[in-house]
Amino acid sequence: MFLNSGRKTAYKRSSSRSSLSRASLPAQQRGSALIIGVFVITVMFLLASALINIVQDSDTALTQEVWGTRAFAAANSGADAALAQLFPLNTAANATATCASVSSSWVPPDVVGFHACSVSLRCTSYSVGAVIQYRINSTAVCESGDTRVSRQIEVEARE
Repeated sequence: MFLNSGRKTAYKRSSSRSSLSRASLPAQQRGSALIIGVFVITVMFLLASALINIVQDSDTALTQEVWGTRAFAAANSGADAALAQLFPLNTAANATATCASVSSSWVPPDVVGFHACSVSLRCTSYSVGAVIQYRINSTAVCESGDTRVSRQIEVEARE
């Protein structure tokens, strides 16, 4: 009935599990988990350092954007101040505007948005036919520590 009924099979039981696992692994494969672990740790370190660099670059870009906006607002305000000096509201109707009335710099008010900013102004006049035109260049520089940002506004006006 049974094919193996006449044979007796002897099974040898091992007294410890370690002899089983040692017997099943070739000698060249011992310690491979250590190499894989070192590789994984190295890759994780590289990913973490790349993430730190990305965050630092993002912080620097945001700082430059904020200081750039401040410099732009300061340059714009300086151009407005130069136009107010060039064409004052309280002068006679027949008064002639001259670039000599525009100062070479404008001191921004001492408020949070303008701190650490300086504004320089330049006015040039030229004639186009019978019309005198004025070009005002306003350059603002805002700086803090290693960050230095400059913005320039150019405005043209005529009488």
